[in-house]
Amino acid sequence: MKNPAFANLIPDQNGMFGVYGGEAENSELKSAMNEVREAFYHIIQDDLFNEEMTRLRKTYIGRPSPIYFAKNLSERIGGAKIYLKREDLNHTGAHKINHCIGEVLLAKKMGKKKILAETGAGQHGVALATVCALMGMACEIHMGQVDIEKERPNVNKMKLLGCKIVPVTSGKATLKEAVDSAFSAYLDDMQNNFFAIGSVVGPAPYPEMVQYFQSVIGREASAQFLEMTNEQPTIVAACVGGGSNALGLFSGFLSDENVKLVGVEAAGKGLDSGEHAATLTAGKFGTMHGFKCLYLQEEDGTPMDAHSIASGLDYPGVGPQHCYLRDAQRVEYHSITDDECIEAFLTLSKYEGIIPALESSHAIAWAAKEAKNLSSKESILVNLSGRGDKDIDFVLHKVGL
Repeated sequence: MKNPAFANLIPDQNGMFGVYGGEAENSELKSAMNEVREAFYHIIQDDLFNEEMTRLRKTYIGRPSPIYFAKNLSERIGGAKIYLKREDLNHTGAHKINHCIGEVLLAKKMGKKKILAETGAGQHGVALATVCALMGMACEIHMGQVDIEKERPNVNKMKLLGCKIVPVTSGKATLKEAVDSAFSAYLDDMQNNFFAIGSVVGPAPYPEMVQYFQSVIGREASAQFLEMTNEQPTIVAACVGGGSNALGLFSGFLSDENVKLVGVEAAGKGLDSGEHAATLTAGKFGTMHGFKCLYLQEEDGTPMDAHSIASGLDYPGVGPQHCYLRDAQRVEYHSITDDECIEAFLTLSKYEGIIPALESSHAIAWAAKEAKNLSSKESILVNLSGRGDKDIDFVLHKVGL
């Protein structure tokens, strides 16, 4: 059954999804964000822009990414069939390039000189550096020192692509601090810089804009799954940090009430340990990084340090659309621990010959647990949002291989 209430998940004129989201409060920053929003709304109506996006998606990214039936995994687990939306096969190895191409094309249209961004696992950084190399734009990526050491393959890729990497050593030296550092650099020269946020977070228009560029995942998946199986999946699942890959996939199924949507957060060392990134489970309402959302907070309201074995999920907040969808009970949110994530990483590698990113492994782990509770007539479509090349050395060291 179709529910038109979720057909178009768009914000109001103030960038709000219910009580979440919103515009920047600082007047100078708000003016800069309004410039970005106006340019975004204009460019997506431009035929030349849309033709260029279509061409690059096909010839550069390699879209459409396929859906794959994980037969070996499904038979090993029993119960529901598990399918994978193979975003790991995109150029640069993850979903991030979908919005990076859109944002860099927009920045060029606006006459900006340099792209600034943060990265956690490095997938956003690599994708952005790749597109900047393609389009002749200067690129500066801020990355926590902990993540630099953990994700060395992606760091080396960014260097080869001509990107300037700024190590961030403050706080936990992970994703939250990288966001703070990159945003501070942006504020120093908003006239010439374009801040390319890597998820559906931040002040308007970024949550809407990143969702728009990532929604290609869901549009493809809905049509592909129907063609492949003559029905839609029982459940659609994706990992959630900031939330871009999940929202991209969910976009194709939001209005179909017969499809259950599940976001999988990082439970880290356990929800009772205090070392996790399960924002939608344990977060509280407030404002961080220029937008209203649920986020992990200290008693005084400052963001807590989040933890996940997956660098791309250890952000203490989450996109406003996810907060809204949780409250509306359209999406369920669950969590997976570090140990469960590692097990799924190893299992998919061994039995399907597909090495998943640690981020994506959270969704795979949840699907494997849930499949056992379902019949073989039911199905779970998982967004394999990235490949795990970047994580191999870390995982092998972690498990002593």
